[in-house]
Order: sequence, then structure tokens, then C-alpha cells
Amino acid sequence: MNATFHAGLLAVGLIAGSTSAYAQSFNDREPNAPDQQPAFDGQTRAPLLADGVTLKREVIANRLDHPWGMDQLPDGRWIVTERSGSMRIIARDGTKSARIDGLPEVDARGQGGLLDVAIRDDFAETRRVWWSFSEPRGNGTNATAVATGILSEDESRIENAEVIFQQNPAWRSTYHFGSRLIFDREGALFVTTGERSYEEPRQLAQDVSTTLGKVVRINPMGGPAEGNPSIEGGLPEIWSYGHRNLQSAALDADGKLWTVEHGPKGGDELNQPKAGRNYGWPVIAYGVNYSGTPVGQGITARDGMEQPVYYWDPVIAPSGMVFYEGELFPEWRGDVLIGGLASRALVRLKLDGERVVGEARYIEGSGRIRDVDVDATDGSIIVLTDAGNGALVRLTPQ
Repeated sequence: MNATFHAGLLAVGLIAGSTSAYAQSFNDREPNAPDQQPAFDGQTRAPLLADGVTLKREVIANRLDHPWGMDQLPDGRWIVTERSGSMRIIARDGTKSARIDGLPEVDARGQGGLLDVAIRDDFAETRRVWWSFSEPRGNGTNATAVATGILSEDESRIENAEVIFQQNPAWRSTYHFGSRLIFDREGALFVTTGERSYEEPRQLAQDVSTTLGKVVRINPMGGPAEGNPSIEGGLPEIWSYGHRNLQSAALDADGKLWTVEHGPKGGDELNQPKAGRNYGWPVIAYGVNYSGTPVGQGITARDGMEQPVYYWDPVIAPSGMVFYEGELFPEWRGDVLIGGLASRALVRLKLDGERVVGEARYIEGSGRIRDVDVDATDGSIIVLTDAGNGALVRLTPQ
């Protein structure tokens, strides 16, 4: 490949990992918190995965209004949410359905609106759909909620919609709603929430009588799931706490939950949340406030609080996540794929147990990646780009 052609591919975001001169740049950037040190080797800035893989980018459908979440239907089509409040079905040829009616009202200000969507393996029989959204609670307040309902046979509406989870307390904030929906191997539903961003509510991430800044685990029709941890003074639906704003979640091949959360400036975190554990926010954190001031006392560790498996400084602004188990990229099996909003890239991590041993980035510069999944029919990677003219995009080997 001549140098001019290589540079052209790089400019449009089609190449990553070919040479350290290009793909290593994200590890060479100045950190936002240069005086902080990782707790162990490999906790940040893992070695480059120089695999030489080039991705072909195919737009399946565009003109989506800030798409946020997606799940694949049994027939290979995609059910997709748009933050403004629309849910649609997109065929493999890019045909978009009309807006599906019957959803509860959303508060679509700021980062709020219609968020994640999920189905289970029995969808063909039940036609049941779950979704998360920012629920208006009156007087300008809102909070994350989860609802479920039945997709009508003609796919025009959701029938018998019912709210099964409400984050409390509500807040006058248009920031940090979470929220990803992940079913575990026992059939329970993990819901990730945000801590609403502002100084006062962020302290409630440590308060286990609230559901701000938590991973909760509920029954699919509401209420705490069996097998949740017993946390002193805590709500029975709480799985883990001390989180900031979790917008990525996925199960690994062993059925363990992993999450990636937006941290402060220089402090995005990969975690493998364990039952009943405290992940520290806002008492401990990597990175600094957006103003450049320390978060709290500026400490990164404290007894009784968990360290992240990995953190990014500068941040990627994570959203969406999947463990790759497809056929198109055999060397990627078991690797983590994460959407990057600020990095405008698909981020790939290689794990060795619970440690990150390599990182690579792909399609840099091609938009804010809001969600990531794998097409069950062919192993291609599917991403949503977050924009007023957002897109559903297929990624395959070049």
C-alpha cells in the first residue's frame, strides 16, 4: 500500500492498527490528570493491538434522529430507538418502519429521551419488548425508567405498555440517565443508571437507599430479582453502587456482567461489577472535574472501594458494548468492542481474565458511536452513530 493511499484511508477512518505511527496516537496524548498513577500495571494505556485489520463501512440506514439503542429481531431486522422518542424497525436492506406508537412520554431534553431497547430469545412467541427512557416526573424533574410491552402483530404499536422500574429520586437534570438493559443467564434484567451529574445528586451514588449511580437487577416484569446481594440499609434491587454514568454493558462468554461508565475528565472506567461491591464514585476517581479541579479529595483509592479493571485518560466517552463471538473476525473472539462518542471510534480491548492486555481503535473520525452489536446472521459488527442524521452501519473486513 503506497503512503498516499494509506493516508487517505486513515483520513476517512477506514484503517486502524496497521502501524504504530498512526494507531498509537491515542496512547501518546497528554493525560488530563498527569499526577495520577494506575493502581497496577496495565490499568490504563494498554499496548497497541497492531493487527492490520481494515474495516469496510456500509451504511444500512441513515436519517435517524440521534439513535441510541438497538437489538436484533429473530428474522435479522433491527429494532432501534431514537432519543427524540421514536422506536422503529429497520430491515436488512435499510427500509425503515413508521414510528411505533404506544410508548410512554419521554423527557427528551439534553441527554434524555428514549434510550435502550432489548428483547429476549423468546420474542418470536411473546413479541415482548423492554426499553429504558427518561421519564418526566413533573415540575421539570425526571429520572430513568424501564417499561415493557407487546409489539402488535402489524408492528405499528406497543400494546399494554407498563413501567416496571423507576429510578429514585427524580431530579431537575437533563444529564446522566445511564442506561443499558442486559438480561443475565437466569433471566433477570440488569439496568444501569446515572447519578444525574450535579454535585448534590452525585453524592447519592454512595447512598444505597437510592438508585442513582447504580447497577440494579430486577425481574423482567418488575421488582428485585432473586439472588441479589444483601447490602446493609440498601434497596433489594441494587447489584452494585458508586457508579457515575453507565452507558455500556454486556455479558461475557461466562455470563458475567461487564460495564463501561463515563467518568470525569480523564476517568472513563471498565468494570466487572460484582454483587454488593462499591465502585467508589464520587469518593475515588481517576481524572478531574471538567473545570480541572480535583474530584472530591482527588484520591484514586480507598479501602472498601473497587478499582476499575481499566481506565482511559483522555476519555473515549463510552456508549454501547458487546463481546465479539462471531465468525468474520476469528482473532477477535472474546474481545470487547465499545462505542466511543468523544473518540469517534470503535474501541477494541483484548482481555486476559480480568485484565486488559491490548487496545485498538477503528473507523476513527466517522462519527459518535452510540451503540455496538454483532449481527447474529453473519458476524458483522453493527454500530449506531449518534447525530441528527444518525445511521445504522455495518462493519466488515476490507
